[in-house]
This record gives sequence, structure tokens and C-alpha cells, in this order.
Amino acid sequence: LFLAVCAVGIGGTFQYGYNVSIINAPTQHIHKFLNETWSSRYHKELNADLLTFLWSVIASIFSLGGLCGALIGGSMAIRLGRKGALLMNNIIAILASILMGISFPTGLFELLIAGRFLIGINSGIGLCVQPLYIGEFAPKHLRGGLAMGTSIFLTGGILTGQVIGLRELLGGEKHWPLLLSSSCIPALAQLLFLPWFPESPRYLLIDRGDELSCAKALKRFHGSSEYRREMEDIQRECFALDGEKPKKPWQLFTDPGVRWQLITVIVMTMGQQLSGINAIYFYATYVFQQAGIMAEKIPYVTLGTGVCECLTALSCVRSNRVGRRCLIIGGYLLMTLWCTVLTFSLTYQELYSWVPYMSMTCVFAFILSFGLGPGGITNTLTAELFVQSSRPAAYMIAGTVSWVSFFTVGMLFPFIVNGLKQYCFVVFLLECFFVAAFIFLIIPETKNKSFLEIKKEFHKLNFGRNA
Repeated sequence: LFLAVCAVGIGGTFQYGYNVSIINAPTQHIHKFLNETWSSRYHKELNADLLTFLWSVIASIFSLGGLCGALIGGSMAIRLGRKGALLMNNIIAILASILMGISFPTGLFELLIAGRFLIGINSGIGLCVQPLYIGEFAPKHLRGGLAMGTSIFLTGGILTGQVIGLRELLGGEKHWPLLLSSSCIPALAQLLFLPWFPESPRYLLIDRGDELSCAKALKRFHGSSEYRREMEDIQRECFALDGEKPKKPWQLFTDPGVRWQLITVIVMTMGQQLSGINAIYFYATYVFQQAGIMAEKIPYVTLGTGVCECLTALSCVRSNRVGRRCLIIGGYLLMTLWCTVLTFSLTYQELYSWVPYMSMTCVFAFILSFGLGPGGITNTLTAELFVQSSRPAAYMIAGTVSWVSFFTVGMLFPFIVNGLKQYCFVVFLLECFFVAAFIFLIIPETKNKSFLEIKKEFHKLNFGRNA
């Protein structure tokens, strides 16, 4: 099970975290490349507004690709299987790496844009299919811990990108094309290791009707002495679904039996993206400068934020014992607290010498709180709230909401910060508090429950207490 999570994660959410992270290091070098390419092609200087536009396209086209990936990820998982979809997804990553790698020697910045779009598609598919696959092969009592592999590899990707992007490694002027094309390495690793593992047992029995292959897969994942209990659970779900075909995303919106599950996933996914984690990263550099850290040392201090996320994701594997509901509510309430403290500390930053260090503490504490609940549990709950026929469509909807929210935050965030300054965190603390209140009032505990048991819990909400 552990090796399966590693084989799935290296080409899944690791790619997303890695490619979000590495684009920051070569910003100045890409600007120079755009200027030189434009000058040699059109024999005139590239004006500042057009340069900003081209850089914005290179940075934000990743989100558009991610949205496209989320829209097709569920369909790929149904047609090719969970494992087959992930393997096919690596071909997209390798093609993207080639395009980004040859953009500089060929002098075609258009290839850089195309490569970023394709790697966005790869990340969107990975974010959709990886938690789906892990959630389906994990035994009930380990599902929360194994599903945290999604978060661990995502934060590991961010940290690896920060390290590889240092100027001493591939972040320098000569090596930035290699940095952008290095995303082929995780793709090749997954192509090498993932074929050794079976397809999702639930997919094999419920979607394909192949009971023999399902039993073989369960023996590989759970051991020959432990697989029977999980086999019976899958057979019960298969019987309850009674041959129901996988649903399309639009069918979930008209199905009263999943109304509150769908509302919950949308609220949690939007809450994760709009929680203020992007604002924290934006303000981190300013906070570190105010604390007296030299500008050239800040990239190394920023590595600490990546380490924070990784450690929290790893600790959540153990913390899952207290339950998903407790973790995610606690995470959002702690983020509300740190937003409040950070608003005050940024307001009075200049008054006392110790205040910048309080701001610095708040940055790390907020990141730890995000990793404790919203960062890790959201994807786990999406897998648990739906039965087999609805799960791929639910991940397509969750992925679409996530990428649209991610793009919206990217577009509106600079205006929010410019308009409200440090008081932007008041917006985020209100959002975190309301999401915590929603989860407290609506979501039941899902720990150690089968998918059918969780469905029964929501049946009361969807059809009334007397249903």
C-alpha cells in the first residue's frame, strides 16, 4: 500500500506542486528571453505592457490547462481505468517538458506557453485521478492516512521545486530551460513504477464486473488473509448500485440523493482556495524583510514555508486518528485566529521591534494550520462522500471549482491587496470562520465508515430526518 501511494503520487499531485513552485525562480530570465526573442524577430524593443501581458499568459495558462485537465480527468478514469488514466497522463507531461525545454534554443516563446498549458492539463488530471485511485484501493481503517499521500506529494513537489529552483542549482540564467523541462523526471518515474501495481479493485468489480481481477488486486493491496472483508464491502456497494452506470457531472446537479454531498464539496473546495494561503505567501517576503532578513537570503528562508507544509502533511497521517471532521474544523478555526493576529501585527509592524517576529510566526503558524486540515483533508472527504457511480463526476466538479477559484484568486488578489492592504486578512478570516461553521453544522464524521454508511448519513439531510 505504501509503495502504491508513492508510485501514484510521484506522477500525480507531486507534478502539480512542483510546477506551481518552479515557475517563480526563473522569472527574470524568462523576461530577458522574451525581450531578446522579440528584438531578434521584429527588430524592435518589446514594450513593458506587452512584456507584462506575455509573462501573465505564461504564468496563468497553467490554470487554464488545469481546468481542462479537471474536466477530462473523470472521463479518462472511467474509460481507461484509474491506473490507465495516470499512465496516459505522463505522456502529456513528457510532451510538455520537451516543448518547454526547446523553447529557448529555438527562440520560440510560444512553445513555452504551449508547454505550460500542457503541464497544466497534466496537473489537472493528476489532482482528479490520484485521490480517486488511492481512495478506492485503501482499506477502510487506513483510508484517511493513505489519502494524505495526495497532500504529502503535493507539498513535497512544492518544496522540491523551491530547492531545485535555487540559483546554485537550476534557477540560474543558463539552466532555467532545464528547470522547466525537469518535470519529465517524475513522469518517467511513474511510467517505470506504476505498471507493477493493480488497477483499482472497486473499478474492476463495480465498473468492469471482473470479480476475479478484483480479488487478485485486493490480495496484492491488502494481503491474502485480510482482503475478504474489503471484498464483501465492495460487493455490498455493487449490489446497492444495481448496475448503475457512472454519472456525468451535470447529472449530479439534478440528483437529490447527492445534493448536500455536492454542496459540501463545492464549499470545501472554494474554501481551500479562498482561505488566504495565497495571501500568506504573497506577504511572506515583506514580513521576512521587516524582520531584518537580507533580500538575498529570503529564498532560503522561504524554503522553511515548504518544509512547514511537508511536516504538517506528514503529521496529519498520524492525526487522522482524531477524525476528518475535527481536523478540518480545527484547521479553519486556527487559520481564523492567525489571520486576526497577523492583521494586528502588520498594522503595528513599525511600532515595536518584536512585532515583525510575531508576523513571521503567524506566517508559519497559518501554513501549519492550513496543512493540518484544509490542505490535506479536502481531497479525502471528496472520495468518501460519494459512491462509485458518482465519484469520478464529483472529482470533475471539485477540480473545476478548484481551478476556477485558483484563477479567480490570481486575477482579483492583487486588487484586494492594493485596496485593503493588510486588512485583506479580515476577508480571509471571515471566509475561514464561515467554512468551519458550515462543516460543523453539516458534515458527519466519515472515519472508519464504508461509502454506503456515509451515504446513509447524508440521506437524512437530503430527504429529511424521517426518510
